[in-house]
Amino acid sequence: MKYLFLIVAIWLSGCSTKEQTFIPAENALDAGREFIDACLKGDFSKAKFYMLDDSTNIGHLNRAETKFRGLDKEGRQQLRTASINISEVSDIDTVQTIIYYSNSFDQQPLKIKVIKQKEEWLVDFKYTFNPNL
Repeated sequence: MKYLFLIVAIWLSGCSTKEQTFIPAENALDAGREFIDACLKGDFSKAKFYMLDDSTNIGHLNRAETKFRGLDKEGRQQLRTASINISEVSDIDTVQTIIYYSNSFDQQPLKIKVIKQKEEWLVDFKYTFNPNL
């Protein structure tokens, strides 16, 4: 009976869902790279972790996810295997950085703003769509 209980306990512990934990970014470049890579790979929960949490950013991220999910299987795979090409990292001040980049799949020039807030580096995704912020 003890062995049966032990086997069931081990089996149940293996079936539990594991919560993903992400490592906070140490600097603006790390936050930007992690965010961009997560978006390219379709890991939008990870992208959200590295993003400034406000309604506008969440709306933009949801639209990016919808666009990603709307691609065919080949298109999603091409994005997942694309590399990030960072062309410039521009520090505005000690708490704001702009990262200019593209990816090897579509090579479209893009930019994101990374902000240090409460000792965390987070992407302000809305800047990509409105650079006047």
